[in-house]
Amino acid sequence: MTLKFAIVGCGRISSKHIEGLKLVDNLSLECVADINPERAEETGKKAGVPFYTDYHEMLKNHQVDVVSILTPSGLHAQHTIDIASTYKTHIVCEKPMALKLEDADKMISVCKEVGVRLFVVKQNRFNLPISQMRKAYEEGRFGDMTMGTVRVRWRRTQEYYDQDSWRGTWELDGGVIANQASHHIDLLLWMLGEPKSVMAMNHTFGSNIEVDDTSFSLVRFKSGAMGIIEATTAIRPDDLEGSVSLFGKKGSVVVGGFSVNQLVAWRFADAKEGEEQHLLDAASETPPNIYGFGHARYLEHVRDAIKNNTAALVAGEEGRRSLELINAIYESVETKKEVFLDKYEQKWSKLGTK
Repeated sequence: MTLKFAIVGCGRISSKHIEGLKLVDNLSLECVADINPERAEETGKKAGVPFYTDYHEMLKNHQVDVVSILTPSGLHAQHTIDIASTYKTHIVCEKPMALKLEDADKMISVCKEVGVRLFVVKQNRFNLPISQMRKAYEEGRFGDMTMGTVRVRWRRTQEYYDQDSWRGTWELDGGVIANQASHHIDLLLWMLGEPKSVMAMNHTFGSNIEVDDTSFSLVRFKSGAMGIIEATTAIRPDDLEGSVSLFGKKGSVVVGGFSVNQLVAWRFADAKEGEEQHLLDAASETPPNIYGFGHARYLEHVRDAIKNNTAALVAGEEGRRSLELINAIYESVETKKEVFLDKYEQKWSKLGTK
């Protein structure tokens, strides 16, 4: 059985999804839609599929199993809820799944009510070095966790933000924390568990935008571990790194590269002879850009979860976890206070507001 996909939103990230669908067996792209006629046509012709400017027209003409929502972040909830409830298709939603927590909750609720699956794209979980890090974590090789850090040091110029009017806005995008660093925040939570509180400061250095392009946060986890989130798109002249480091009382792992793609250090008290060098060679990869190789692996996971009716690694509830911390970071910036995550409600975060 081949799962048939449609794509809504033909922006920058759509090429990675189209490429991923081509690489995975038993997945096919049937059609694409974008409100920009030129973009829809260019993407459709390049992919060799019909293209539309109205996704309702598209989904009435094509029976598909899964719709990938690749529209601006602030529209993810609207499009997910509309498509899931109207056409009863499974949903693959790009990160972040929404900007407001109440919207994320509606997405989760509606998909459950109509009996479809909601998958949130977190492709970096499938990077080879991240998979090895997670395996060591699950095996308890780190011992008690002490600290985790993520660093996003990327370049986004004014030209990048000017490509689309929604970029760099509170209403539809958010800053470096909501956009670029959301993947890395997800990895930090995946490894260290539930956060207890966060203190943060943001600034804008590199572009004329509403939102932050530089952010620094200190996170306390319920386990007692500490976390550091450093993220910026103001690096010049080129991307430097996207990394995650994990430290415990019995071991340390550092994953670097510009897209958490290179295993840099693998040190454990119970390490076997030659283990580190073997993994440094075998678990590192060199993707052509910051998006890495994870989209194909992620879509393969979506295929298997749907076909076998198994749990998704990043379903709606898991996607909501990083969104909650992201909103708490913005609230800490606004209030200049430590924000506690227990029974957190979005109040002062500007995400999703005009």
